[in-house]
Amino acid sequence: MAATNTDRIEKKILLRAPRSRVWRAITNAEEFGQWFGVKLASPFAPGARVQGTVTNPGYEHVKFELTVERMEPERHFSWRSHPHPVEPGADYSAEPTTQVIFELEEVPGGTMLTLVEAGFDQLPLARRAEAYRGNEEGWGIQMKNIERYVGQTA
Repeated sequence: MAATNTDRIEKKILLRAPRSRVWRAITNAEEFGQWFGVKLASPFAPGARVQGTVTNPGYEHVKFELTVERMEPERHFSWRSHPHPVEPGADYSAEPTTQVIFELEEVPGGTMLTLVEAGFDQLPLARRAEAYRGNEEGWGIQMKNIERYVGQTA
């Protein structure tokens, strides 16, 4: 069965910073937390299960949990997580996860950051559209956040 246009979110942004700087911003847990709005309990490493809490106002009740899949320095960072886990007290552990991929490419003027999150069509129908909508909007905000962050801290 072919993926629908609601299975995958893709965002691209040209960041006016060296690839090494962008890599650090997305893979150093402390730096990631600053622009993403989370407080993480441990560093990112292949195979690691990283947990934390969202720090953005109104979302402090949201737990942030992911399992790192791959870290290919200055090129590829991917993880799996439960998308849009915003319902207080809800247990998402039985649901499938989506895959989040950051890819970095050196281009004239800086670094092209491509973000892909895929796997929404596997989610329970009752949550699928809302999870997609929430993450589509959220990734748009996060791309602006990382742009600001690497621009201020380059």
